[in-house]
Amino acid sequence: MIADRGKAAEGEDFFRSRPFLEAEGVTHTLRIEADAVELLAPLIVREIPGGDARDAISPYGYPGLSVADRSIEGSIDTQKLRSAVDPAEADFSATGLVSVFIRHALGEPLLAGATVRNTVQIADPALPPKRRGSDRNRINKNRRVGYEVRIVPGPETGAAERGGFLAAYEETMRRAGAAERYLFGAAYFNRILESDAAWLALALAPGGDVAAASIAVRSDGFLHYYLSGSADAQLRDSPMKNLVDALAERAAGLGLPLNLGGGISPGDPLEEFKRGFANREQAWHTSEVVCDPAAYERLSAGHSQTGFFPLYRSR
Repeated sequence: MIADRGKAAEGEDFFRSRPFLEAEGVTHTLRIEADAVELLAPLIVREIPGGDARDAISPYGYPGLSVADRSIEGSIDTQKLRSAVDPAEADFSATGLVSVFIRHALGEPLLAGATVRNTVQIADPALPPKRRGSDRNRINKNRRVGYEVRIVPGPETGAAERGGFLAAYEETMRRAGAAERYLFGAAYFNRILESDAAWLALALAPGGDVAAASIAVRSDGFLHYYLSGSADAQLRDSPMKNLVDALAERAAGLGLPLNLGGGISPGDPLEEFKRGFANREQAWHTSEVVCDPAAYERLSAGHSQTGFFPLYRSR
């Protein structure tokens, strides 16, 4: 069933925290009953252009599904879920949706038949650390000439720090030719940094300018390298290497693996950069659920198969 967002699960996990859900514009919570538990997933319900039908998508990142024990109000116990729930056996008719796209948290997905969407790079403090020689040399050189890294709790960040991050992030998105949906804007970043599970990491150039910056968030047993950017002026110095190195140390201090994410495509330069700091990798899953097969087929007529879900939104 679908409930309003006021019923969404909250806790210390960033991807289900109030600041994140509100910044992402989450409208509803999907509830799936299974055994003695409920699976809860935050969703953004959208109108499908050209009619009055609707579909839904998870917010950005790794929101996944949380597990609520229905026998004891408010408790969370994943052990009560004996096996992954098969969405093909669920009745989604009450949702009124054509389809749902769910981004899972890292780890084994709670829905059967999930798709491996990407492979993410992990810096795990339980394993020997990894640094390429070229990365160590650049990090040390930057330190010698005066680069430093500061990691500030999100709620304690000031306007200048947030402005420095936003400038570096937007310059990076322009260099990458990123789609409009990745230009989140100041209001989005200001809201998510209100979370107690968020930090702003800043690599400062000699003189104090923000050379690179990243928002790091704690959720579901990981510290996530969430959104980041490097300023054009210092790009040749690769200050992001100093920043990632510092975040790996911070994650180790918290006793958490650092999820560096993946690339845009397998083996691309972004993935190779992250591999220089990772000592293991892990699959990340999504679920593509067709709730109304007849409506999905009708809306998808004339669209070429591209692997995009939902097909009727492909271009």
